[in-house]
Amino acid sequence: MAGALNHRGELEGLAAYLRSHPALQAKGAIQLVSEVFGGGSWVRGPGDDGAVVPIQGQGGSGGTQDQVIACGEALLPAFVAADPYGAGVAAVLANVNDLAAMGATPVAIVDTIVGTPELAREVLRGMKAACEWYDVTLVGGHLTVHDGAPALSAFGVGSATAVLSSTHVAAGQSLVVAACTQGHMRTDFPFFRSFDERGTQLADDVRVLASVASSGACAAAKDISMAGLIGSLAMLLEWSRLGVTVDLERLPRPSGVAMKDWLTCFPAYGFLLCVPGGREADCLAPFHARGLDATVVGMIDKSGLLRLRSGEAEVTVLDLTMDKITGLAR
Repeated sequence: MAGALNHRGELEGLAAYLRSHPALQAKGAIQLVSEVFGGGSWVRGPGDDGAVVPIQGQGGSGGTQDQVIACGEALLPAFVAADPYGAGVAAVLANVNDLAAMGATPVAIVDTIVGTPELAREVLRGMKAACEWYDVTLVGGHLTVHDGAPALSAFGVGSATAVLSSTHVAAGQSLVVAACTQGHMRTDFPFFRSFDERGTQLADDVRVLASVASSGACAAAKDISMAGLIGSLAMLLEWSRLGVTVDLERLPRPSGVAMKDWLTCFPAYGFLLCVPGGREADCLAPFHARGLDATVVGMIDKSGLLRLRSGEAEVTVLDLTMDKITGLAR
């Protein structure tokens, strides 16, 4: 956990950097989904990290019925071409993290691969390794042998007894950042990898989210992904147009990683959680028990402002009452 930034000017520079970061700006393209499908339900999509799939005949008398959660990810073709093994790992990781952020236990992965036989083998080798780490089954998929530009998409299915959704974010909840700060940053891509350090521990790491969801210790969550910590937080708050001030001094951060890099990278394990008042200890304890970093870094408020605090200085990064991130606001 790092100390304060040196002065207000440095904090303002960081806010400007985050505000204009290409990974955050790229999320604006998601608005075209609502142009075709309309606003929809945030729980059932578009908007959350996964969709709740209604199953006819569910329920019945007595007991709690699990809900099916589905999600999907497409990998950047240039990344697939440059590192097909890493892309295979990332395809599984992205889906598993999305399912976890919905409060779901990952169950299965399906893939679609387009590329040369050599590339497909490396992709599948990466997916096989990641499925073993996360204790999830690759149940099948589709392969097209092709000499042109490669493509890789993967789709995840999970089950949840309690769904975590952006619709559940409310003023007065505590914002928790839970992350694995063991690992190192890739030199060619803003990804903080923790696979060597966590290995097969990753399977139970991601299942902590389902545990705190079912206990009621967490109401909403989002995984920290390509938009980075601040961009992902903006997406979490966008539907409600609520705000929060993130205390950078309390933020879990790996040693040796600059603040601006940590706030804009995709960590192998990183989640934002909204916790009902009084349940903070219940939410933090399962992460701490596994040796993961988890800290309250702010409180959700009605301002609509996403702000950063360091020492006595505070600056606004985004005004969610006006700024569009994905355009999928309430």
